[in-house]
Amino acid sequence: MNGTQDVKVTTHKPYGRAWLSDRAKDKWFLFLLLAPPMVMLLLAIGIPIAKSIYMSFFNVTLLRMNDYQWNNFANYVHLSTDGEFIGALGTTLKYVVGIVLLQFIFGIVLAALLNRIVFMRKWLRTLILIPWTIPTLVVALLWMWMFQPQYGVLNYLFVSWGLIGNPYDWLTSLDLALPAVMAAALWRQLPFMATMLLAGMQGISPEIYEAADIDGANRRQAFWYITLPQLKSTIQTVTLIAMIENFKMFPLFWIMTGGGPLNATTTLAILSYKTAFVKLNLGEGAAIGVLWLLLLLFIAWGYNKLFTIGEHAHGRGH
Repeated sequence: MNGTQDVKVTTHKPYGRAWLSDRAKDKWFLFLLLAPPMVMLLLAIGIPIAKSIYMSFFNVTLLRMNDYQWNNFANYVHLSTDGEFIGALGTTLKYVVGIVLLQFIFGIVLAALLNRIVFMRKWLRTLILIPWTIPTLVVALLWMWMFQPQYGVLNYLFVSWGLIGNPYDWLTSLDLALPAVMAAALWRQLPFMATMLLAGMQGISPEIYEAADIDGANRRQAFWYITLPQLKSTIQTVTLIAMIENFKMFPLFWIMTGGGPLNATTTLAILSYKTAFVKLNLGEGAAIGVLWLLLLLFIAWGYNKLFTIGEHAHGRGH
């Protein structure tokens, strides 16, 4: 046009154009990274869980492993009226609630102290981790010796200090066996709780405390209105981990008391093991495991839901 000729410009795309976008490549790379561990997780956890759920609907014993007989939910019907199962459920809940509360109370006090200590801070933080590094089996044996009625160190100290008149037989007492196991569990698990809470405290900006100090807030007010709210996510995580860890606690109970005396320390973990491998009733043992898993999932879901509701309420308040 106007004496000029239109020139068509063509651009040649490079040979071997990539048929995947960069985003798609990233997704495939992520998939290839995650696929092996997910397959291993499925093989190690998913298949056994599915197998247990399947077995819970049949009469299965160790003497007749290949003879599965459908029992029309008899395992679950029996457990719903079984006093031993109901007692184990109550003991499990009592133990979990008690040990998690104690861990949190002592853990946050210990974390607050360590957060203020300046002298030998690194050494002290390292020392408190020692119980957590000891295997549970060793912890159980150690505390069994400490609770030994004739020559255990705890009885010796308590009698020497005049706290008790005669040595107690801790692990065979209906009233003392469960608290004794809880003491051993608390000693081993407290360092993890305290360390995680301490890490959360150190993540709080000092400027917040400085502003509160200028406004006239004392230490107690700073703790309730600054430290605890800022630690909310950390508290939710560590207490949930503690719940899960203690719901499935088996070694301490089995080694220290074996579920006794008179089932005073029989938890769902102990009852499931006894039913399956002592009574040789794999079907009912699997049913206990399924109910145990469902209860744990429900409690974890409800616990997270409470924190979510609390966050929403706090947001509306502002």
